[in-house]
Amino acid sequence: MNAGKVWEQRAADYLIRQGLTPVAYNWHCRYGELDLIMRDGSCLVFVEVKYRSSGGLGSALEAVTAAKLRKMRKTASHYIYETKPVATGFRFDVVAMQSGKIHWVKGVFQ
Repeated sequence: MNAGKVWEQRAADYLIRQGLTPVAYNWHCRYGELDLIMRDGSCLVFVEVKYRSSGGLGSALEAVTAAKLRKMRKTASHYIYETKPVATGFRFDVVAMQSGKIHWVKGVFQ
């Protein structure tokens, strides 16, 4: 398993401990990739995972750019179109990991 997948799995494990349920890992389409798709009750949650070993290149949270969020939204729209999931709502979250800490940002578009 490559390093990116290891950190995505750690993020998924963290979210599972917080009560979310996994739906899909690394879902791909022509628009991009969704690292994690989870359920929080009846809400479908699209999760971007970022890891930085140090702050030398900026924080893990700073690595989630506006362009990345636009791509995430477009990819999620395609996922919804393709799979037609039953959900009462949709949310976009970021899990940023750095220096042994996890920072979970819920609802980045709200």
